[in-house]
Amino acid sequence: MERILERYDRYLYSDKQLVGRDISQSENWVLEHAKLKARVEVLEKNKRNFMGEDLDSLSLKELQSLEHQLHAAIKSIRSRKNQAMFESISALQKKDKALQDHNNALLKKIKEREKNTVQQEGQLIQCSNNSSILQPQYCLTSSRDGFVGRVGGDDGGASSLAEPNSLLPAWMLRLATNE
Repeated sequence: MERILERYDRYLYSDKQLVGRDISQSENWVLEHAKLKARVEVLEKNKRNFMGEDLDSLSLKELQSLEHQLHAAIKSIRSRKNQAMFESISALQKKDKALQDHNNALLKKIKEREKNTVQQEGQLIQCSNNSSILQPQYCLTSSRDGFVGRVGGDDGGASSLAEPNSLLPAWMLRLATNE
């Protein structure tokens, strides 16, 4: 019987210690909650002060401190804004240069094609001036890539292309046949 009573006392004592721990932990949580709640209130008050609200309760020293903090924040914001603007300008300058290079390349291709077209027109005009209506006309036109097309034939002096893939456009061939 005494052993049973001793065991009962031991378990009762250990249960009291566990309950004591639970109470101390719940007290810690209550205390932690109160601290966090007070901190949130201070942060909300600071936020309102930074927004220019509730300034009547601040002393001169607190107002000067707030002003200093705002100046430091503005300086940091301006620095980041300038950095972002410089990065944007740099990216736009690179894009501008790439577009100018592409434009110059396209202009060069256009000039080369115009030059080739003028040369082909000159050859066609020269060929038509040198020929007679009574004789069959054969003129060879060449291009820079080595293609040779033949204008003329045995169909009564009318001009036609021997190669269907000639470099001359159809409207130019019609002009040659009308002359």
